Amino acid sequence: MQAARGASLTPSDSTTGLSVPHWSLFATVAVIGYLVDQLTKAWALETLDDRIIGVIGDWFTLRLVFNPGAAFSTGAEFTIVFTCLSTAAAVTVLFSRRVASKVWAVGLGALLAGVLGNLTDRVFREPEPFHGHVIDFLSFGDFPVFNVADVLINVAAGVIILQSLRGVSLDGSRDGDDDTPDDPDGADEASDDADASEENP
Repeated sequence: MQAARGASLTPSDSTTGLSVPHWSLFATVAVIGYLVDQLTKAWALETLDDRIIGVIGDWFTLRLVFNPGAAFSTGAEFTIVFTCLSTAAAVTVLFSRRVASKVWAVGLGALLAGVLGNLTDRVFREPEPFHGHVIDFLSFGDFPVFNVADVLINVAAGVIILQSLRGVSLDGSRDGDDDTPDDPDGADEASDDADASEENP
């Protein structure tokens, strides 16, 4: 009877696709992260120039660096390749429709913000379109200079590692227990569907 009426047969069925609350969380993290990255880069370009501002002595400073390559300024001659890879990553995240976990929504939102933040630099900044240099300005001692987008990408990497270790997939289910979603909201909705079907056989 459930199948005939189109009711959910298992709790995991209710987690297929990106629900409105999770989509809102994903979009909020992505938009705020992207805006913070771009605004701080604009501030660095306007304020730092040839200056070095010591925030915590020489341990944490703000200094403007134009990065033509990937992380740690490696592969400077392959800027266009990094642009293409960043574009592919952004598209992949946008089409991740099976996100039914709030933790995954935050992680993927941070990833999209970070990827788009650096991709914007590569596409629109000097010296030419799609070969632009990424704006970096955060410096810790001898560690390579980075930016807010890099921080967001590393946060996303941390979420991916955490969820992988916990065995939680994008749809909220855990390894070996497909009927147990990671998000309690999904479990509550599935329970309500089951109660309704019992009351109306």
